[in-house]
Amino acid sequence: MSKSLSSSHGVHWPVALVALLIAIVATVHSLPQGAPETVCDTMLPFHAGGSVLPETSVCPFAIETSASVVGQGQTLRVDVSGVPAGLSFGGFMIQARNRNPPYQIIGQFGPTRDGTVKLMNCENSVNNSATHSNAGPKPQVTLDWQSPVDFVGQVVFNATVAQSYNQFWVGVPSNPVQVVRRDVSAASLPTTPNNFNTNFGSTRAPYVPPNYVAPTVAAAGADPFYDGCGQTKNCFGLPNGCVASKSCTAVAAVTVRGDIYEFELQSSKGTGAAYVALGLSDDAKMGEDLTTECVPENGRVNLYSSYTSASPYGANRANVPQNSARLLNASMVDGVIYCKVQREPMTVVQGRSFDLRNGVYHMLVASGSSLKENSVGYHDIGRLPSANPINLAVVQDLGGSSMLLVRLHGAFMIAAWIGTTSLGIIFARYFKQTWVGSQTCGKDQWFAWHRMLMVTTWTLTIVAYILIWVELKRAVWHAHSIIGLITVILCFIQPIGALFRPGPNDKKRPYFNWGHWLGGNLAHILAIVAIFFSVKLPKAELPEWMDWILVGFVVFHVLVHLIFSIASIASDRQQSQRINTFQMGDMAHHHQHAMRNGMSMERKMDAPYGGLRKGLLGVYTVVLLLFVVVLILLVVLAPIEKLFN
Repeated sequence: MSKSLSSSHGVHWPVALVALLIAIVATVHSLPQGAPETVCDTMLPFHAGGSVLPETSVCPFAIETSASVVGQGQTLRVDVSGVPAGLSFGGFMIQARNRNPPYQIIGQFGPTRDGTVKLMNCENSVNNSATHSNAGPKPQVTLDWQSPVDFVGQVVFNATVAQSYNQFWVGVPSNPVQVVRRDVSAASLPTTPNNFNTNFGSTRAPYVPPNYVAPTVAAAGADPFYDGCGQTKNCFGLPNGCVASKSCTAVAAVTVRGDIYEFELQSSKGTGAAYVALGLSDDAKMGEDLTTECVPENGRVNLYSSYTSASPYGANRANVPQNSARLLNASMVDGVIYCKVQREPMTVVQGRSFDLRNGVYHMLVASGSSLKENSVGYHDIGRLPSANPINLAVVQDLGGSSMLLVRLHGAFMIAAWIGTTSLGIIFARYFKQTWVGSQTCGKDQWFAWHRMLMVTTWTLTIVAYILIWVELKRAVWHAHSIIGLITVILCFIQPIGALFRPGPNDKKRPYFNWGHWLGGNLAHILAIVAIFFSVKLPKAELPEWMDWILVGFVVFHVLVHLIFSIASIASDRQQSQRINTFQMGDMAHHHQHAMRNGMSMERKMDAPYGGLRKGLLGVYTVVLLLFVVVLILLVVLAPIEKLFN
């Protein structure tokens, strides 16, 4: 045989023997450091390149849990052991998965004291799976598993257990474990055994927060968050006035007992909130504020402290002491974020002291649907500062800061660009030969009305732009503000260009006419686009269905222009026929004299279909006024939903 190995295969028998020994060693000590994260989905060992298949017989190993019910955020013991007891195994991998589709991995495992378990990060989550750290024989493995704070339902522990290299079972299940909301009455929840490590290997006794009824919005007024608001704690939320109706999109509460300052934060269901935050501000503006952020991450709600800046606009956790606050309680149920935080009475951030005992601060509540690396995203769900700075220990009813300037800005812009501009363009485009011979202040009617309406547009636009600058005191760049700035610039230069327009017979007059037409129409279009973008601004608090009203206006405006255009074409055709008829009837006279008389007569007469134009103008004005009134009411009374609560 040795000859065969040597001559036929070109391998000497000592080499073959060494290879055989290596294979045996590999068989005994396969995957000594546990399963790789590449098998997170299948949990299938890649033994011998995948040629070794899992066993189909009854598995002699069991997955047992210390209880069949566990509360959110609580810890459960999970045992992997042989049946009968004493039967050892070499390797394993275990996960807890949702019993219902999409069967995602749930919760986190903690490290063991003896180091026999290696934690794995599957599906971009931390420590949600576990495997062996060595392939030595073991009769039992005990793991600590913590349920997430944002999950309610049944989970099943699934494991792969390898008795040897060639003998392993995949998908060994435990009995279902029910994860329930943490309730005031914890009698139904499992008790932790004395030998059960609830702090993942730490020798420090874990902090056990008081039980809290997870917020629900099933019935109006049933949310316990609002209990004591205005009596034992200060509550403030957005939109303004929502605390009274217990319907806040985001809300914060402060309870003070001596030197203990407890903050509660909560979002509402259905907002898609990625965080909820509370800032303590000197001036009700974002910038140089101490913020408390509650952020769901990796199945639990985490606490962060940040310091805000106005330029660049945002919150930053760098150089902010994270030990100045601690998380007492947290949950996320049905998309509702809740956290309870205790903050130190004195916090120094970047050389600035926040003295909760003696200082007075605006409460600034914010919530958004996105996160950044080491920070929270823009507060697109909402942001609202309290109207006045307060000492947090003085319990009182809080209202939001005045939105008067914002409301006036919106109302003026709608009146200008939906109202006066739209009507002014109609006069300039279709009424130059209507009311011929009638003048106002020495000017033709169409020009007098056009000038008056466009001067009104210019005035309202400039005032509205000044008002929003007074309110914000800084540049905030997004689609609405950028398009709005371009509109304001075009609006500002239009009347300046009109002052220097060439005379009627000047060869440059056609260039001015085209430029004036282009500038006015471009500004009008951009202004309406900017109004569409304003509906999405959290500060505006406008209902999303306002978009449909704006669409209705655009459709109506275009339809009226279409009818006017068709009427103008018919009018021009009839007017041309009238001139030709006049000229043919006076063939006996000189041709040039007839032409001059014909044109002179036409200039002194209204163009055909004047009655149609006037009637359509009346209808357009009435409907346009209705659009303007409705849109202004939505802006001034925003958020309009509060009127129906």
